[in-house]
Formats: sequence, structure tokens, C-alpha cells
Amino acid sequence: MYYVDMPSADEIGNLNLVRSDACVSIYLPTTPISRETEQSRTNLGNLVKKAVAQLEAAGLDKKSIASMQEQFNDLLNDEDFWNHQANSLAILATPDSLRTYRMASKLSDIVEVSDRFHLKPLLRAITFPHAAHILALSEKSVRLIKVSADLPASEISVQNMPTDAATAGGKAVNKDYTGIGHLHGSQGQDFYLTRFVRKVDAALRPVLAGSDVPLILATTKPLEALFRSVSVLPALSGSITGNSQHLTEAELASAARPVLDAHYADQIKEFHRLFDQRTGQQRTTTDISDAARLATFGGIDRLLVDIDGVVDGTIDDETGVVSFAAEGDAINYGIVDEIAGRALRTGAKVMAVRKADIPGGHDLAVIARYPI
Repeated sequence: MYYVDMPSADEIGNLNLVRSDACVSIYLPTTPISRETEQSRTNLGNLVKKAVAQLEAAGLDKKSIASMQEQFNDLLNDEDFWNHQANSLAILATPDSLRTYRMASKLSDIVEVSDRFHLKPLLRAITFPHAAHILALSEKSVRLIKVSADLPASEISVQNMPTDAATAGGKAVNKDYTGIGHLHGSQGQDFYLTRFVRKVDAALRPVLAGSDVPLILATTKPLEALFRSVSVLPALSGSITGNSQHLTEAELASAARPVLDAHYADQIKEFHRLFDQRTGQQRTTTDISDAARLATFGGIDRLLVDIDGVVDGTIDDETGVVSFAAEGDAINYGIVDEIAGRALRTGAKVMAVRKADIPGGHDLAVIARYPI
């Protein structure tokens, strides 16, 4: 079983504000199989040694280094903690604190030491979280299923949710709009199904309204079309087609994965479309120096950043001017990471993706709020 605890985008923006004489960011692969965690613990011990070597080279006082080592030793010796893991572990430490985040995504080893945390891997984990609500809708049953990357799919209890179309639509007693006589044939069928779907929509609104978790429909084509015509809830364009009545929660979750993958691919395509459009309005850039200034002054609307690359240097807090460094040390930090943090704090939509997904294959791509 996965044990995942991830910060929100707002929390990542706040983590970007943390400053210390020593901020150590460590990411490493782990395993949810408790009997196989010894390798992860050994790996962490080696990564801590690399971080300490950088701190010593930077001249950090021995007391602060000892404090950080003590925190890491406590973590390494915590049997209960290591028995509850996911696929990757993030550790953000200062001489005074140590935070951990367990992630479903698989990451390689990363060690970054600076006066601030390295946060792009966390941003990647929340960019495409593989979470969704599934509405399994058929004439004989209705279920709302919650899907996440870390836990088994489960049904959500929804107050006032109708049990089936015949009961909710009053199939046996429906009258026509004049109030006299019964509806027959396809006219009656459409009437009671529409009434049924309206009741489903009404029950779902208090649960899903305002949610940023996408909704996936699992139903037949006729019911899908009817739900989309009646409901105000924005379901994804992709769906799980067919009678969902006899599909288990696990089967629905598996069927949702390709729908979510297509949704995430569409988000990147939409960025590219808008990027091309805004380029003609002089509202785009792939230049790191331009992006740093925009982020400093709240000028970024949307941002794609490369999840894997690290460009070392510093950004002036007041002017946004970039100073590039030849290599990483305990003084400089990842510039693109810092740009992403500043953009998040000013309300930009930030996505961490692979370099091939960024226009031109650059380290980042910016859509600005105004001409540059």
C-alpha cells in the first residue's frame, strides 16, 4: 500500500520562501514494500554524506552540521516511518527542521544544498497527480468513485443520490406536459432518463462544485450525451464507454488512467497553442533571464519548467537579475526552481514537465500577463 503526503501548490510556494544558512533538499527512490526498504535507507545515508560534504566546503559551523546529521540519523532509525513508504521520498531539512513528503511518482537521486529548498520534483508530483472522480452511471445504478495515485479506488457516499432510473424518473407514472395521460415509447423513455440524470446532477453539485479534481464519466453513449446536456459539472471530454454497472472500483480506476493521460497531454497541447498565439503579441519567452524578471514582478501567467534539468546560479530578490554559476555548490541554487516558486506565489499556473514537452526544448517557457 502506498503512503503519500503531498503539499499543495500554495504550500510549495510558501516552502520557496524558506531561507536558512543551510537548506538541504534530498530526493530518492523508495519502495512501498516494507521488507525491501533497507536499500533506500543505505542510499539516503550516502546522499546525506554528499550534502554534509557540501556544507563543510561552504564553511557552515559544526554545530549546525551536527544538528542536521542528528535529524537525519533519527529519520534513518525510525522503523515505523520506513515501513510506510511510496515510490519516492522528498526530504527538506535545515538545522532547525526536517520535513518529509512521500510521493507516488518515481524519482532518481537528487541532492541540492543552498539557502533555499529545491522544489521542482514536488511540483512535478502535483502537476499530474493521477487523481479523479468517476461517475459510474447506468439506468440501474449510480456510483461516485474516488481515484488517486496512492490509495485503492473507493466509492464516495453522496447524499440524495438516486439509486436507479426507474425509481428516480417515476417511469410507471410519468404524465405528459399537459398533466393528462401517460408518455409512451421513446418519448417516455427520454423523459424519465432526463429526470433521473437531473437528480444525479443535483446530488453531485454539493460534492463536486469548485473541485479541481477532474470528473470522468463511465457510462453508455446515450447517457453520456444526456448528462453533458443537463449537468453544469465539467466532465472531461474523454470517458469510459459502456455499461459500468458491473465494473469494480479497481476496474474503473484502471480504465481511468488512459483518460487522465490524454487529459494531461491536452493540457500541454493547450499551452503550446496559447504560446504560439501569445508569441505574436510579444507575451512569451524561453529566456531564463527574462523569465526571472517576470517572476519577480508577478508578470508570469503560465509557466512550463523542465523537471530534470538544474541551471545553477542566483536571482536578485529585488530586481530579478540572474547570475549564472558554472556548477552547483552550497551558495547558489536552481534558477528555474526559484522562478517556479516566485511564479506560484503570484498566482501563475505552473507545470513541471519533460524537456521535450517545452516549446523549443528549452529549460522553461513563459506566457506573460503583458507584452515583454
